[in-house]
Amino acid sequence: MELTAAHLAKVLKGTVEGNPDAKVTGFAKIEHGKPGKLCFYANPKYEQYVYTCQASILLVNKDFQPKAPVTPTLVRVDDSYTAIAELLKYASAQRRTDTRHRGWRSTWFLTTKFGKKVYLGSHSYVGHHAEVGDYTKIFENVYVGDNTVIGKHCLIYPGVVIYPGMVIGDNVIIHSNAVIGSDGFGNAPQPDGTWQKIEHMGNVIIGDNVEIGACTTIDRAEMESTIIGNGVKIDNLCQIAHNVEIGENTVMAAQCGIAGSVKIGKNCILAGQVGIAGHLTIADNTTIGAQAGIIGNIRKSGQTLLGSPALPVRTFMKSYAVFKRNGEEA
Repeated sequence: MELTAAHLAKVLKGTVEGNPDAKVTGFAKIEHGKPGKLCFYANPKYEQYVYTCQASILLVNKDFQPKAPVTPTLVRVDDSYTAIAELLKYASAQRRTDTRHRGWRSTWFLTTKFGKKVYLGSHSYVGHHAEVGDYTKIFENVYVGDNTVIGKHCLIYPGVVIYPGMVIGDNVIIHSNAVIGSDGFGNAPQPDGTWQKIEHMGNVIIGDNVEIGACTTIDRAEMESTIIGNGVKIDNLCQIAHNVEIGENTVMAAQCGIAGSVKIGKNCILAGQVGIAGHLTIADNTTIGAQAGIIGNIRKSGQTLLGSPALPVRTFMKSYAVFKRNGEEA
């Protein structure tokens, strides 16, 4: 799909500021914008990236006033968040139209690449143009979508669903009924109080030596990739939202919920039922106690945090002593 700034402005009822012939062939987050990509700016938190973005086209609100020179051609619209939702919906519809599911015909074997000694259980499906590495075992009732890549020596247990276009490394274990690549929870508010779904065109990239627990869900990114680093271990019943990045060798216990666009560092420990709000950064070697709620960035490496909102462990224990004493005196 190729779009020009002039065409985008016409479709979105916006105006062009810059080169009307600027062309894009895909989408990217504003912090990763490069030539040939379309980005959008809606959240003031990301304004710094407007001035470093190298994308060909940037969607912005009509009232946005840059404080410094901007490289991309600007397409000004009433609401850039709603505009990108409309474009993603269009691109997603095109992708669905182009996808052909032919089931178990002979051509399936011509477009799917299996390595040596792959095991495929009964009633499992591996899509067209997918790749499965040597010695991987895909057990019964598994769905693997088109264009997915699965590495060597993996174990995919019964009932797993892997959406099209996912990338899974070597020595990965995915337990029963996990879902890899479902849409993230993205919806744009409309003037009439309804919500418009934001289609997700990205994927999930899972590194080597990762283990993912039963009934865990990892959502694909809106435009790029949700990333699970090498050596990550995720327990059962966890929710990893779109655009999340989890650093190497981080572990996560059951029922953790990670909101969209969170970046978790390396060698972190998240105990059961930890919740992390969206668009936050968690430093390397952070330990977060059970049921803790993270509502701000954790910039200092090596901390242990407790409570909701979470506090450094010493601060939390001092606070706990105070409100416990006050409670006993009441």
